Amino acid sequence: MSTALHEIDERTNLTAHNKFELLLFRLGEAPGTDHRELFGINVFKIREILVMPTITAVANAPQYVMGVANIRGQIITVIDLPKVVGCTPKKGTSILLVTEYARSTQAFAVEEVNEIARLEWNQVIAADGKGGNLITSIARLDGDREDSRLAQVLDVEQILRDVLPDSSGSMEMKNIEVQLTIPPGKVILAADDSPLARSMIENGLKAMNAPFVMTKTGLEAWTKIQSIAEAAHAEGKTIQDKVALVLTDLEMPEMDGFTLTRNIKNDQRFKSIPVVIHSSLTGEANENHVKSVGADAYVAKFAADEMASAIRNVLNKAHA
Repeated sequence: MSTALHEIDERTNLTAHNKFELLLFRLGEAPGTDHRELFGINVFKIREILVMPTITAVANAPQYVMGVANIRGQIITVIDLPKVVGCTPKKGTSILLVTEYARSTQAFAVEEVNEIARLEWNQVIAADGKGGNLITSIARLDGDREDSRLAQVLDVEQILRDVLPDSSGSMEMKNIEVQLTIPPGKVILAADDSPLARSMIENGLKAMNAPFVMTKTGLEAWTKIQSIAEAAHAEGKTIQDKVALVLTDLEMPEMDGFTLTRNIKNDQRFKSIPVVIHSSLTGEANENHVKSVGADAYVAKFAADEMASAIRNVLNKAHA
């Protein structure tokens, strides 16, 4: 096995232990300070890291778009990430991160790349109420130490929505024709750490006439399904009488979607509940790995019709 394939296999195996790797980089000085804070993106979303190539400015481009670059024959939009988050790069933007999100490719200019940190998801806490809307979570790079370095995990879905709204998909009600018939008393249990994603998922499920319970992390969803099971048992019912399907993201603080799916499928009480993965973590290797943990379907964000069709198909199979 080549070194590259070995590294991919090793990183894939991290998900079996609720772990992942975070690429750390700097964008320059934060607004009003001389601090150069650390930011991070999941390594699975990084296609390659390049010294800044020639950028061609595009007429009438959005304000945060530097232009396009010709990378291995593919014309890729380059986003000025320091400008998006309000940082001032003192060393310039000399590095380009080429990323894949929801089956789309784009590049982010950054000041410098620092390291790859291998973390457990329980080292990552949700950022709700702790700052702006451009980060989903905060990673404690050195664990529970009081002096642990912190890195902000960027909400790239929100950034792409802000910078390139026409390319980030839609969960608008007018785009969903599928209507679901879920028996009274049952809900879809959904989990996603991105406020933007939660809003779009909620719009989509409402458009499908599907009752749902929304959670913000895999751990919150896992705790919720157990509490629903206990309440169902007290009523003389089963969890299958209460939860029709679980719809989950993959990258989430505390517990990722891989671990949540395995927990559900390895528990005799829950294993018959369908699980649909809804993630921007795309690419053939990632999508194949989703199947290996027992998920019943995979949908890339944010494809409204695809999500609706996948949920309908999985529910139909479950009741066949």
